[in-house]
Amino acid sequence: MLTINQLARYSGVAPHVVRFYARIGLIRLSHRRDNGYRLFDRSEVARLGFIRSAKHLGFTLNEIRQIMARADSGHSPCPDVRALMRERIASNRARLDAMLTQQARMEAALAAWEEMPDRVPDGDSVCYLIESFAPEAVSQPPSPTCTTTDEPGDKAAAEAGTKIQQSGFETTRNWRRP
Repeated sequence: MLTINQLARYSGVAPHVVRFYARIGLIRLSHRRDNGYRLFDRSEVARLGFIRSAKHLGFTLNEIRQIMARADSGHSPCPDVRALMRERIASNRARLDAMLTQQARMEAALAAWEEMPDRVPDGDSVCYLIESFAPEAVSQPPSPTCTTTDEPGDKAAAEAGTKIQQSGFETTRNWRRP
């Protein structure tokens, strides 16, 4: 029989992790001593190792609980594990694709903004850099007149806005000098 601290040491986890997993039913308490110490079978070291491996592969605690329950009932959890992993891979791939799209959008915006001058807000604008870069899904009315902090930048700002448009993103740049 192992105490929480012993089980934690043998399993390579912190004692609070052992307590948490016991509380949510991932590992099984064997019995309590009269002094209140919780005792675990040595087999729980292997269960904790399994939990750590499953978490490392991206399984949630709820999924791990389901896998362990299937195994404890005498059935193979392997088909379920494969199905869960296929779903997780597809979900991760979609998130990665979305993140790569976001990264490309951010890089295109920054490249364009590097060539644009700073501008002072005119009351209808907060930051014209961000306002010059709008996603296609957002339709906005024409922007009002903005003032620039330096005249030579107007041409650079117009060229930068064109570069954003050429990168596949619609802009709402309708700025003109008063």
